[in-house]
Amino acid sequence: MKIKKIIGFVVGFSLLSLNGFAQDKNFYIFLCFGQSNMEGNAKIEPQDTVHVDSRFQVMEAVDCPTLNRTKGNWYTAVPPLCRCRTGLTPADYFGRELLANLPEKARVGVINVAVGGCKIELFDKDQYESYVTTVPGWMKNFINEYDGNPYGRLVEMAKLAQKDGVIKGILLHQGESNTNDTLWTKKVKVVYDNLMHDLKLKPRKVPLLAGETVNADQGGICASMNKIIATLPQTIKNAHVISSAGCTDSADNLHFNAAGYRELGKRYATQMLTLLGYKPNSGK
Repeated sequence: MKIKKIIGFVVGFSLLSLNGFAQDKNFYIFLCFGQSNMEGNAKIEPQDTVHVDSRFQVMEAVDCPTLNRTKGNWYTAVPPLCRCRTGLTPADYFGRELLANLPEKARVGVINVAVGGCKIELFDKDQYESYVTTVPGWMKNFINEYDGNPYGRLVEMAKLAQKDGVIKGILLHQGESNTNDTLWTKKVKVVYDNLMHDLKLKPRKVPLLAGETVNADQGGICASMNKIIATLPQTIKNAHVISSAGCTDSADNLHFNAAGYRELGKRYATQMLTLLGYKPNSGK
């Protein structure tokens, strides 16, 4: 019996060691979700596709034959970072800015699951099916790229990613379709709590960074939502709001333009760097 116990212990310890080596503690993974401003609405410009550090990776959440990308695999994070034909997102310059300030040994990975026009209800695993019955056909087409369940796809990809690295934070940009919804913060908490549970994460170690909608200073038509977004830390202790003040937008006053996404992404990164214990280098 003693010999069997010893053998069992050795085998168990060996398996733990193998798992430990497989997961790179210096590979920081971030989950990104929301609606069109996280999906990426601005046209990708030439400057956005050159000199992308290979330490910045994206796990493709859908199959993209035209990009030679397959769902569930890592690729250098050249945009688009959401689906096959989406645009520039805050995640693009979030990752680049992080790497500009992190040690050389660090890598950054993002998983972006977002659907233009959706309410936060789409990411509630107990509510999404009834919500999907109310949305227009064009949105259903986007949702169907995630097999009808964007939250499920996010969790599926996140579990794969956890074999490679460590989930360090969650980026949210959503709210335009829930403008003036005073229950929004509670609805976000449901999604956040579900992610913590389903991915076995500890809330104190995984902050939620929520970006403001296009600011009033740019004529944002959903800017009133920012007052509600500002209260999110009252509902989720480890939530942090990312200001959109001064981030330029497109003609519709709903979406940021490319320059606005770059700046907003850097602001997400500045907040995350602070939470990770790094002081962002000025001018980078």
